[in-house]
Amino acid sequence: MNIELLTPHWQDYELIDSGNYEKLERFGRYVTARPEPQAIWDKSLPDEEWRRLADAYFIRDKRNEERGEWRCKPHMPEQWFIRYDYKNMHLRMRLGLTSFKHVGVFPEQAENWNFIYDRIQWLRTHNQDTIKVLNLFAYTGGASLAACAAGAEVTHVDSVKQVITWSRENMEASGLNGIRWIVEDALKFVRREVKRGKKYNGIILDPPAYGRGADGEKWILEENINEMLSLCGQLLTDLPGSFIVLNLYSMGLSALLARTAVHQLVIGDITDAHNNSTRMEANYVTDINEAHDNISSEATGELYFQDRAGKQLPLGVFYRFFR
Repeated sequence: MNIELLTPHWQDYELIDSGNYEKLERFGRYVTARPEPQAIWDKSLPDEEWRRLADAYFIRDKRNEERGEWRCKPHMPEQWFIRYDYKNMHLRMRLGLTSFKHVGVFPEQAENWNFIYDRIQWLRTHNQDTIKVLNLFAYTGGASLAACAAGAEVTHVDSVKQVITWSRENMEASGLNGIRWIVEDALKFVRREVKRGKKYNGIILDPPAYGRGADGEKWILEENINEMLSLCGQLLTDLPGSFIVLNLYSMGLSALLARTAVHQLVIGDITDAHNNSTRMEANYVTDINEAHDNISSEATGELYFQDRAGKQLPLGVFYRFFR
């Protein structure tokens, strides 16, 4: 198994510097400074330069480290837009400063958006007219937009109504339509879909370490991920080209862990799946367009960005598979 390191190329995003558990980022015209637990090294730029560059600086609440407030320069807007372009996919997303330090997009996920777009394009060229994609823990919808832009019927599930509204704004700003919005606990929704006998060509999972459902249901990654993956295995079609994308953000969880869990609970026998990987690569590589020179049936590794000083900041573990 090769562990891959992937970083997207994005004109509207740049990691300027990182260190001392913070990161300095440019989103379009504006620069933010916010906490980053993985940035364990020293900053390359002096604090004075961070303060000069940052249009908005996140300050943690001493009583509640999960929340805080932004200290903004006078010209910093509450909301603004950025673009992401890949092939014929042109996304426009609204950003905003939240009390949880988030701004409305996880830019490292653009590598997964590219994968999703390419997989759906492949499915469409291989005479699968209706391609259904399920996006769980979908947040503001970057992956949903990528799937929709590629021509899939998308079901977008998130437990927070305000986030669904934000996602819909992003869809409209990107000139897209037709995404199905579900405000519900992801695990509860997946259980019902299995009982209904539903099937999807693609499933995207981006679970948090901890969260609450729409009705207060508790989600704890280590306790619930096995059941979730097992159910997703029942929802994923057996048709060629069907795919799954799993992201893990919790510190301490590895790419190998993600791969092993999906192999056992979604794909099936671990040994057979490894052997099938080589055979499937030979079958697919002749059919995929030239942009997929290094395609294989699975990939696992870390998503990262590199700052101006060359420090590589890991921002999540991923596992991707297609039949």
